[in-house]
Amino acid sequence: MKVILSIDPVRFPLTGIGRYTYELAKQLPDIAHVEELKFLSGTRFSELPEPDQAQATSGVADNTLRQLILKNSLTRELYSVLSPLLKKRALRGYTDYVFHGPNFYLPPFEGPSVCTFHDLSVFTWAHCHPPERIRYMTKEIAKTLKRADMLITDTETTRQEVAAYFAWPLDKIRAVHLACSDDFRPRSIEALNPVLIKHGLSYQGYSLYVGTIEPRKNLDVLLDAYKQLPMAIRQQWPLILTGYQGWRNAQLHARIETAMTEGWARYLGFVEADELPLLYAGARVFVFPSLYEGFGLPILEAMASGIPVVCSNASTLPEVAGDAAGMCDPHDVDALTDLMNNALQDDTWRNQAIAKGLKQAEKFSWQRCAKETVAVYKEALA
Repeated sequence: MKVILSIDPVRFPLTGIGRYTYELAKQLPDIAHVEELKFLSGTRFSELPEPDQAQATSGVADNTLRQLILKNSLTRELYSVLSPLLKKRALRGYTDYVFHGPNFYLPPFEGPSVCTFHDLSVFTWAHCHPPERIRYMTKEIAKTLKRADMLITDTETTRQEVAAYFAWPLDKIRAVHLACSDDFRPRSIEALNPVLIKHGLSYQGYSLYVGTIEPRKNLDVLLDAYKQLPMAIRQQWPLILTGYQGWRNAQLHARIETAMTEGWARYLGFVEADELPLLYAGARVFVFPSLYEGFGLPILEAMASGIPVVCSNASTLPEVAGDAAGMCDPHDVDALTDLMNNALQDDTWRNQAIAKGLKQAEKFSWQRCAKETVAVYKEALA
């Protein structure tokens, strides 16, 4: 088969959907039945870029420009009209290809189309998103649903959710699990020290949260639960948070600032991609009490890094974590405190969680993701 993959999400810094698109693009050429593969970037075909530091300036600039466009109602409307038309023109004459939009959106295309829906938070957790994002995605996803032959979701949980929410045929949606980079693996203290020292950290001397600072990540509950630990434990293993600053979080940032002055938490901001796996591998425990996820990649990255995971039992997280993580209701502050205390101090629990986590992480691979994605392409062609 012949495939066109949109690589618009592949931009610096490479996170979430960008990572998914990049890894899929790297694997597809080696999958049987893919005889030709083209990458559509914007309105032209191009090579797959390497998302390294050399792209930092242009990538950040492109992302900033896109955010400015989406915040202005006039430019947003112009963008939503012109961009699909230009893509449609670029795709003219390629109807014998399968087109895959990996990030919710599909342009007009006369051939078969597949689209990946990663989550429905913009609909089901609308209060956690900026209004301009909700308006834009609501309008564009409605168009995607009219154009798509098949949909892909990251988990079975999200597959069922998409089918129910949009009244879309379940037999036209396939769940294809993501994976994490091989960079996430156990490391020696010697390999970790340069990055840990840079950030003022010590090996297994901190708890770690990775993710956007936004309401659905449930960080208020995390801070409440961590504050219930004895001060001596909090100071021995401070809570380190890293990720985008996010939105609707002024009060949350104020709480983090207070915890920083008390000596038991720090916010590192966004950490470079080459440093993040080292921060994972150097942590004592990874904590992720999110209320809603499309997949929950950070807990997979943590398990693959050989550190214990404590997370909520909400949404898709049990599907990804299996029996390898300590899980509790996302609103149960006391239970979260107890789980984190075990993960920090109970060596028997820790060793069992680490072994189970490494075994669970082995079930996920980008090669498997690509193979199952190609199977969906076949269904779209049929």
